[in-house]
Amino acid sequence: MTAGDWTTLLILAIIWSGSFLCYRILAPALAPETTVFLRLLIATLALLPFLGARARMLSGRSAWMSFAAMGALNNVIPFMLIAWAETRISAGLAAIINATTPMLGVIIAAAAREEPLRLNRAAGAFCGLAGVAVLLFPDIRAGLHGSATAQVAVLAASLSYAVAGVYGRRYSAAGIDPLAATFGQLCGAAALSSLLVLRTPSDLAALAHLSASGWAALAFLALPATSFAYVLYFSLLARAGATNALLVTLLVPVSAVVLAALLLGERLNATNVAGMAVILAGLLLIDGRVFAALARPLKLTTMQRLRRASAERRNTSQASRVET
Repeated sequence: MTAGDWTTLLILAIIWSGSFLCYRILAPALAPETTVFLRLLIATLALLPFLGARARMLSGRSAWMSFAAMGALNNVIPFMLIAWAETRISAGLAAIINATTPMLGVIIAAAAREEPLRLNRAAGAFCGLAGVAVLLFPDIRAGLHGSATAQVAVLAASLSYAVAGVYGRRYSAAGIDPLAATFGQLCGAAALSSLLVLRTPSDLAALAHLSASGWAALAFLALPATSFAYVLYFSLLARAGATNALLVTLLVPVSAVVLAALLLGERLNATNVAGMAVILAGLLLIDGRVFAALARPLKLTTMQRLRRASAERRNTSQASRVET
């Protein structure tokens, strides 16, 4: 990836790490389906003034079916699962588990023949799943209670994000502008999430008692973390590919844990830290750049030794010919 791609990745990580905190702030005040519906509705309306000529890309039944599928995979399903999970687990732990998205994306991209399954990516995927096992083991051993179920829900959200990352490549292949793709996806997602809210419309009454911090969290979820962030995400997806774009979750858990500790007073236990370390190691394996940089001096040393040995053999051969 270019320096610009890495800058985009960093901006996305900072924004999306804040979304985990917002879910945690809103958890006591709003039902998960209400939070998700309002996030998507406000985000969709915010993009309308900027759509302009790109609206022509949003015509056709097949396009809207595709947008609805993308909205379900990339918004409704993971948003609902994470919003529900954060009523039972901390924001930091949810962000750590969500960091498995690139590992799952590697497997799905290879299965869909979108990207090859190289050795480092296979090793990284295995390492990431091992990290999840470290996180889940204490709770599963104690019995499948609320915390363990919530962690599995975040893992399911990660799987949905991973499928969406591979599926979303078709928009760039079809020449659909990132803003149009974002708007179409959010429209489909908002329509689907409205069906959830209609089942329990009384939940919307809780908005009358929402605090100022709750409204601020909802505004952050809808505008920077959805409208703006997904335009960046689709542009990055088009340039760098699904696996590279999903590396944003390499940075999200670290910043989310720091923010949760500073603003919400959350603390991780030793198991959480160990699981995060294993998952981050897997992400570094998938990316490959760090290990390639570490291996470069060793490679140069080996090449220098080979050149020196080759030069010594040539000198010995020349000396023996001169003597002869």
